[in-house]
Amino acid sequence: MQIDLPEKRYYSIGELAKAFSVNTSLIRFWEKEFIILKPKKNAKGNRMFTPEDLKNLKLIYHLVKEKGFTLDGAKEYLKNNQKKSLDTFEIISKLEAVKQQLLNIKNEF
Repeated sequence: MQIDLPEKRYYSIGELAKAFSVNTSLIRFWEKEFIILKPKKNAKGNRMFTPEDLKNLKLIYHLVKEKGFTLDGAKEYLKNNQKKSLDTFEIISKLEAVKQQLLNIKNEF
């Protein structure tokens, strides 16, 4: 899944929900369920997600929505393979982006 968000220091929950095509309530639910999501809250209590949270959210989305893991299965997978799974997921994401760029170049010809 390719997420098109600009490079920023913080992302609002609405921006992330729109980028992932999910409800904000799902992101809030995942925040409670997965300890790797730790958004900061401003004075008004609004959640502000960092780029690191975005990477973790992409991984959770991939496991739950794309691979079909249950929440408990995803938690267990992250607990046992957190560093390895994040590195592998980042490599796959970069390769998919390169593939998309190459397909765009091919279509231009």
